[in-house]
Amino acid sequence: MPDAKIEFTRIFRLQPEALGQAGKRTFRILADSESSTASIWLEKEQLMQLAIGIQQLLSTLPEEARNPEGAPSDREAPGLTRLDFKVGKLVLGHDGSNGFFLIDAHDLDDDDEGEATVRLWANRRQMKGFADEALKACAAGRPICPLCGRPIDPDGHECPRVNGHVKITSLD
Repeated sequence: MPDAKIEFTRIFRLQPEALGQAGKRTFRILADSESSTASIWLEKEQLMQLAIGIQQLLSTLPEEARNPEGAPSDREAPGLTRLDFKVGKLVLGHDGSNGFFLIDAHDLDDDDEGEATVRLWANRRQMKGFADEALKACAAGRPICPLCGRPIDPDGHECPRVNGHVKITSLD
């Protein structure tokens, strides 16, 4: 993987978050590393695909507990680094030499597509917890109409499968 502009190598919090009401939510990844923080805004689909990718990667790798020297702490972001950006591209990786997982997030507004805006280093336990929480956050949205597969808004849904003659308001 190419280098990143900033790296968080000592992460103590890696958390997905959904803000707002179902149907109008925004999503972000919160990452805290010593004295630095990042709020990485992304689409629901990006968060869901990242979580699925993490689960797939975890299932293909042995559960050995390596991390002899840990993540490269000499690359840790300078203190008081604060990042807040909308992601354009995400890259998921694994460093086989130490067993750490990497998430490279690229700022949507950054013209330099080679370097990630931030690289997050996380261990297996952190990644598994993140993926599980991300999938829960994505699934907690609006219920899906059993007839057409579209989301049902809180005020109801005019299903095209019944030609709009019946307003579906719940799944009960």
